[in-house]
Amino acid sequence: MVKIISRKSLGTQWVYDIGVERDHNFVLENSLIASNCFNKSHSTAYGYVTFQTAYLKANYPVEYMAALLTANSDDQDKVQKYISSCTMMGITVEPPDINRSGVDFTPLERSILFGLSAVRNVGAGAIENILQAREADGPFKSLGDLCSRIDPRTVNRRALEALIQCGAMDCIETNRRQLMNDLDLVLEWAQSRAKDRAIGQGNLFDMLGSISEAPGSFESAPKAPAVEDFPQQERLKLEKELLGFYVSDHPLKNIREAARILAPINLSSLEEQPEGSSISAIAMLTGVKPVVTKKGDRMAIIQLEDLTGHSEAVVFPRTYERIGSLIVQEARLMIWGKVDKRDERSQLIVEDAEPVEDVQLVMVELDAQIAGDIVQQNTLREVILKNRGDEDQCKTPVVAIVAGAHRRELVRLGNQFRVQDYQAAVTALNRAGFRARSTALTSAS
Repeated sequence: MVKIISRKSLGTQWVYDIGVERDHNFVLENSLIASNCFNKSHSTAYGYVTFQTAYLKANYPVEYMAALLTANSDDQDKVQKYISSCTMMGITVEPPDINRSGVDFTPLERSILFGLSAVRNVGAGAIENILQAREADGPFKSLGDLCSRIDPRTVNRRALEALIQCGAMDCIETNRRQLMNDLDLVLEWAQSRAKDRAIGQGNLFDMLGSISEAPGSFESAPKAPAVEDFPQQERLKLEKELLGFYVSDHPLKNIREAARILAPINLSSLEEQPEGSSISAIAMLTGVKPVVTKKGDRMAIIQLEDLTGHSEAVVFPRTYERIGSLIVQEARLMIWGKVDKRDERSQLIVEDAEPVEDVQLVMVELDAQIAGDIVQQNTLREVILKNRGDEDQCKTPVVAIVAGAHRRELVRLGNQFRVQDYQAAVTALNRAGFRARSTALTSAS
């Protein structure tokens, strides 16, 4: 470890790069070290690359983001962050498609298509075989058509299940449970036909050479009895298991706009928050690890995920005693806590939580002139503070809807203006001449 005790400018001198990757250290002619010294060519190269990437992102955003996702496809944290960036840029990231996807992320007109290589349990050999079959005879028209044209030794049952469950076969049948039930029957049918063709036997349709069913006579493939599709939550769960992300939808997507108001700090930016700062988050519990302390108290270490990323959080015994019943896998919660930095990582110390379905908002409509009137501001402040309730029970946020001539803005008032009894607060605000109402968080978006 080196400690810098002094700095001195020696003007312009020849230097020798000793190749230290992170610090770019250089040796002077007198053997002294010039730390973090960038020569002009080095700086110019970095500047040129920065200009190129900025130009591509500004002028070819879909292609740029597709390349970025492909280059970082092995880093789930980065991919999730870039998918969130795509959403904010108005670029849709579509799930894999057996008839359109290539190996990697593919840029389309205003969207990016997941590559087949992103699907777990689908190897490179299986992907190559699928793409060759598609290129040779065109798009797959059904599960029977697919199974009759691929090599079952290369594209095995496990790979086909993964492609169904992640949504890659929605283009031929949107009912994923039906496809899963059909799979055993179709595989057996396709294997039987392959054996018949191998020994030159064939069946009646093959001998007749039916044009409507060529190639492969997939129309005669068997089907299981009709069933209802998986529930949406189950579809998303399977999708995430196989892709690592929610792509076609997200359990928090329908409250995204309200989340921006109530929880402006995303989990992806938790590292940037100072130690001890209080934040609120709307997140989903993707992992729960129960812990029993030496004293026998119960607590938990949990994994949180929002639309931008994920983070670890700790629920200590005193808090767990109050909200332990809410700490369950896949729960959608409004969480209040403090940032804790330890071992160069940031985590959240949970202080309180509430199911998103139970979160209420107090909405106050204000004309722009009233919102800018100091007298009205003080009146609003006094009414809210008189109706806060118990300090430890104030969970309901107050949101001002400020309306001007041509636009409306939603402004969340500070945590000191949260109230306990939202109905009493609404009544008091209306009596004071304000237009106030309460609404559920899930209805506010």
